[in-house]
Order: sequence, then structure tokens, then C-alpha cells
Amino acid sequence: MNRKKFIQQSSLVLGGLLMSDILAALPLASSKKKQKVAIVGTGHRAVGMWGKLVKEEYGKEVIEFVGLCDTNPGRLKYALEHIVISCPIFSDFKQMMQTTKPDLLIVTVPDGIHHTFIIEGMEMGAHILVEKPMTIDEEKSESIIQAEKRTGKTVTVTFNYRYSPHRLKMYEMLRNGDIGELTSVDFHWYLNTSHGADYFRRWHRLRKNSGTLLVHKSSHHFDLLNWWIGSDPEQVFAYGSLEFYGKNGPYRAENCRSCNHTKDCKFFFDITKDKYLTALYVNNEQHDGYLRDGCVFKEDVDIFDKMAVQIKYKNNVQVSYSLTAYSPYEGYRISFNGTKGKIDAWIKEKQPWQEEPFDVIEYTPNFGERQIIKIPNHEPGHGGGDVRLRKQVFQPGEDTYHQSAGSRDGALAILIGIAARNSIDTNKPINIQDLTSLPLAKNRVL
Repeated sequence: MNRKKFIQQSSLVLGGLLMSDILAALPLASSKKKQKVAIVGTGHRAVGMWGKLVKEEYGKEVIEFVGLCDTNPGRLKYALEHIVISCPIFSDFKQMMQTTKPDLLIVTVPDGIHHTFIIEGMEMGAHILVEKPMTIDEEKSESIIQAEKRTGKTVTVTFNYRYSPHRLKMYEMLRNGDIGELTSVDFHWYLNTSHGADYFRRWHRLRKNSGTLLVHKSSHHFDLLNWWIGSDPEQVFAYGSLEFYGKNGPYRAENCRSCNHTKDCKFFFDITKDKYLTALYVNNEQHDGYLRDGCVFKEDVDIFDKMAVQIKYKNNVQVSYSLTAYSPYEGYRISFNGTKGKIDAWIKEKQPWQEEPFDVIEYTPNFGERQIIKIPNHEPGHGGGDVRLRKQVFQPGEDTYHQSAGSRDGALAILIGIAARNSIDTNKPINIQDLTSLPLAKNRVL
């Protein structure tokens, strides 16, 4: 069904559609019995965030792991040991689903194949928890939306940034009208030469796997904007290029361990000094050839390392966004501009908590004195976002601040990045509505 026909035939009013997404499916909310959980893809995010920590927090009374699936038998074995569980392991996904019949499937495979396991997982009876981004292009996004409607199962996207106290405080201030009517946002994110470079070592360096950082990384940021602004994105124009990593580098090798320039290259990464990464990846390379310490200057890198995006929302809020992947420090600057004042924040991440045990928000009314608001920051896991997200997934309560993200949230976050990527490729503005069957709202029910 094409987009126009879908909208015409939809019997749902827009407000109801939006509310259904906001209240989406916390799949474990409706039952008091211990829920069966399976994971497909046993990389770092799976065995840590959604494996070991979930088992420690909810493994006694709330959930039980019934299966792990991966094409790499070595990582499967290590995942069992690291999570400390004894469930069956599978190389065949359909066999795992048919054998274990999980209530919840956690999808943590590379982004480019998320859609395959999301759709098949729902068709085989499971609700889905998927790492961001939901998928990497508009066709895959649409196929997920339609599969969710067809199967009656639900997709939850793990936007942990919504749950950190600092970002929640800005949400509250915007909802309370502290700066009047929001008119524009300036949002600039900086990835440093450690974290940023790491995306160019791994599978993310290829567009077919990650959709570029505009999708893989920026979907986090675009989701925050959608949540903060309370409207849907309408049009996008962007610039982007690869000017630092990839073919631009002075040295080149297959990976760091095989390189002849380890003494000269500032990006040399000795993965063998990290026991965890060595056990998970290096010791299992013989099974699939995946190199976790790939060269950041490989010729095949085809994603951008600098990006600038203009976004217009349905409520006429304008956003200027940028992402730089080779900054000397990690963090972001954001400014919300309103008819009665401004909200500003400058966050430098990756700093010792004891040096700065709080994040700062500056509130400046048009007529009045500036106020400094200090938000405690002493929690690990994305400023405390990870632990709060897991709690809402596995022991859901009232979603007062609409932090739970369903497939609609997941789609609109990636569609900004997809539109930006398409805009860079074509040098034209891209309308979001041309990429999705989802009707767009001027004001979401928040």
C-alpha cells in the first residue's frame, strides 16, 4: 500500500495514533510471570548492557534468558560465561525462536540487518527490544512499521538518552514554558579522537552496515530533539563529507596489530591491553574474520566524519545540528531559543565524576537574571540513563515523561538522518513525509 492510500484508509485519528506510540508496549508490563528473553547478536552491547546487567538486576524474579544466537560460536561461548547463564545457544535464528518461544527478543546485531530479525521475531510471536537505530533506510523502516501492525507485536527502541536526569530537566523546563514558545535549537555534538575514531575501526565505517553516523549515532540526538520539541520533523537539508579518516590518513593497514606504523600513528589502538575486548573479539576472529581493531584509515571507509544538518519541524521550530567525529574532547553544546528566554547547556563527557559531580543548565529569561541549575551527575551508564531504561523495560511503571520509545519514535529519529544522508547525496532538501507512511503531527501528545 502506498503512503497516500495508507493515510486515506487509516481509521485512526492522529491523536490516537500518537498516543498509542507513546504508550507503546512495554512488552513485559502485562504479565506477572517470569518472562522468557532471547538475544540475537552477542557483541559488546548484548553481553554487557542487555546481558550481564539485566541478569544481575532482573534475573531472579522478572526474566529468564532462554536463548542466545550468533554466527560466531566463540562469542556465543564467551557470552554465556560473561553473563553467567546456562541457556541454549544457536547459530540458526529461526531454530532458536521455534525452540525457545521467547516473550521478548533483544536485537543487537549490526544496524543494517536489524529489520530482518525485528520482522521475523514479531512474525514468530515475540515482542522486540532493539538497539538504536531501529534500522538504516526508509524502506526497512516502513517494513518494520507494517510488520508491527500486521503481527500485533511491539517494537521498543532503546533511546537511553531520554532517561538521564540532565536531559529530563531540560524536557521539564520546555514543557513548563520557562522560555515561552520554543522557536529554534542549536545543537552541536563532538565525538573525540578515541570514541569518534572507534566508529571508523569497526563495521560502522561502511554505509551498508550503519547507514552512516547520521543514522547510527545521530538518531540518538534526533530522538532527543523530537522528544524535547514535541513536534514531528518536516524537512531536512544537510552537508557532509569524509575529510579526516579513511583515505585521508597518512598511514594504512588492515588493523592495528598488523600495522608497521604503530610508533608513529596517533590512532594506534592496542586491543590486547583490554582483557574484555580480547576475550570477546580477538580470541574469536578465526570464526568470522571480524577485526575489532581495524585501521581508521582504511580505503573502504564510506561514511562522513563531519556533518551539518538543518531541520524544520511541523510546528515551525528550526534546528541547526552538527556532528564532528574527530574533536579533542567529547560532549555537546545545546541552546533552546524561545520567545521569553533561553536554555543553554555545555556538557563535556568522559570526565571524572569527582571533578564535576554535576551537569549545568543555564536559564536566561529575556528580562531578568541568569540562573544556574546544577543536576547531579554521579551515575555510570550515560548519566544514569541506562539503569532507568532497563527498569522501564523490565519493571515498567507510569511513563510520566513519555520516555518509552516505540517504532514511531524509532522511525522519526532515523528518518531525519536518512533524509540528511539523502540530502547530502542529492544536494536537495528532503521532505520527511516522502519517506514514510506515518502521518506527521504539528503537536504530539506529550
